[in-house]
Amino acid sequence: MSTILVTGGTGTLGRLVAERLRADGHEVRVLSRHSRPYAVDLREGGPALDEAVAGADTVVHCASSPQGGDEEAAGHLIAAARRAGAAHLVCVSIVGVDRVPFGYYQTKHAVERLVVESGLGWTLLRATQFHDLLVDLFERLAKPPVMLLPAAVGDQPVEVAEVADRLAELAVGAPAGRVPDLGGPEVRSLESLARAYLRAVGRRRPILNLPLPGRAYRSFREGGHLAPRRAVGKRTFEEYLTARFGPALER
Repeated sequence: MSTILVTGGTGTLGRLVAERLRADGHEVRVLSRHSRPYAVDLREGGPALDEAVAGADTVVHCASSPQGGDEEAAGHLIAAARRAGAAHLVCVSIVGVDRVPFGYYQTKHAVERLVVESGLGWTLLRATQFHDLLVDLFERLAKPPVMLLPAAVGDQPVEVAEVADRLAELAVGAPAGRVPDLGGPEVRSLESLARAYLRAVGRRRPILNLPLPGRAYRSFREGGHLAPRRAVGKRTFEEYLTARFGPALER
């Protein structure tokens, strides 16, 4: 069995990846800013990062922050992995980062380039948005009396556990380059997904679809973030909602 370091190993995705690898008998090191013994801020790097990577056969990079710093974090991680002689770097990214000119996506694409050019053996998996991230978005949008949505935008949410399973599988294999994308089972309008969320939590909100300006919105509207040919996920959004909130309610 191998030694595998999981960055972001206490997060939504990384925690599940670590659990699956441990269940298969691997030695797993969990790296996050506050998880000892490998409490490391990847944006800063330093000796603690070198200690975490030393002796690891594979690094699974799940850590990410919409607040910024992902490129610096990836650069520090890659440099430490090279110094340690790690054989395999597995990185998760987002479908559409090369097609949608949205700031966070552009950063993720830059991280991909760092991985590809790292000189390490590497594997890259892109996935569509997780179910729980969509729920977090709808929770915020449902706070006002009217729920405002970007008009004519679809989404393809995927179960995070299914992405974790795939990453764990890739982590114990040989470097494979960019592997096929992992998309959720259905491409749906954002409005239909929002209505499913409202039913699940028993809330009533009128929905207003608004066209938005800008290249990023146009790319989302054109489906640049979708992978309809890779709709290989199994769990639907409604199934996720039922598991999280119980049967749909109307209050």
